[in-house]
Amino acid sequence: MGRFIQLHALTSYPPSNLNRDDLGRPKSAIVGGSQRLRVSSQALKRAWRTSSAFKTALDGNLGLRTKEMGVRVHEGLTNAGVKDKDAREWARAIAACFGKLKAEKKAAKGEDTESAKNKDDLHIEQLAHFGPEEIAAIDALTATLCAEKRAPATEELDLLRKPHAAVDIALFGRMLASSPAFNIDAAAQVAHAITVHSAAVEDDYFTAVDDLNRGDEDRGAAHIGETGFGAGIYYLYVCIDLDLLDRNLGGDSALRNRALAALVRAITQVSPSGKQNSFASRAHASCILAERGDQQPRSLHLAYLRPEPKRKPDEDMASAAIRALCDKRLSLEQMYGASCEGWRAAVEGEYQALLGDKAGSLDQLIQFLQAD
Repeated sequence: MGRFIQLHALTSYPPSNLNRDDLGRPKSAIVGGSQRLRVSSQALKRAWRTSSAFKTALDGNLGLRTKEMGVRVHEGLTNAGVKDKDAREWARAIAACFGKLKAEKKAAKGEDTESAKNKDDLHIEQLAHFGPEEIAAIDALTATLCAEKRAPATEELDLLRKPHAAVDIALFGRMLASSPAFNIDAAAQVAHAITVHSAAVEDDYFTAVDDLNRGDEDRGAAHIGETGFGAGIYYLYVCIDLDLLDRNLGGDSALRNRALAALVRAITQVSPSGKQNSFASRAHASCILAERGDQQPRSLHLAYLRPEPKRKPDEDMASAAIRALCDKRLSLEQMYGASCEGWRAAVEGEYQALLGDKAGSLDQLIQFLQAD
């Protein structure tokens, strides 16, 4: 059925601040000469892999990304009665298998050495993504050290694996700078989501009132602030290399199909967590178009180079965006030939006519992607 899966999703968000820049304002980009709102691929992947859609469908097949594995091991050892000095030394030896350790904190002048210690020296310097197999090996070794009250032997510190049970690592990859042989190439390429139309970042000026202030002396606000927000319809492109995904998962086709289902459900139903308590900007995709084939992948962002998709009289922006997506797909096929061996779409009922008999439910689209 083809090596590549390409997904094109359109999701409308109301006023929101899903992904902030260094000033706390929504991220943006210039596309086609106009400003668009943007959600970074990093924010999207984080939201997906930590979502209930992933956790429910892939329980036991997700990794753990952290700098603090040494802290976790240290706590396990001390809770079992290992002396702090030994526990710290053994935990550092285990953590060092996955990256360079932070330097031990030195005591300041006049400060006791023991009181100067903190958990920083149990951290590795870079985030490491641990697969389930590696976590199990660490836990087993920790249990052995607790039971035997001894330091780990050199051969027991062979803890790195090429994890085949971690879907999030298989999809999004991992890099271990100090052990490149155990790096995993990402099977899924995720673009930054951009609005299909020009969009401005606006400012929400707000005040907060002190509930105990009756206004007898001061009727002013107890707090004044502002936050940036924006709204729009976002286009997202994802490309999945099925051959690489199969290799990353050790040829487990059942797990691969569970991974595809979880990813599609996350893409269409999971929103980034930024400022959700302030804006409640959760949304589901109105349309997702899926292609599968061996042809060279390409994004359909060209459909949105204009500051606004062309609209027919009385046509809403979502309809125009879906039509522009389909039109651009056909336009590129006229130039380059067929872009895939087959395609399907899942779309809201009111937009069904724009996609004809290729449109159906999300479950039907997932079944299309899972077919061998």
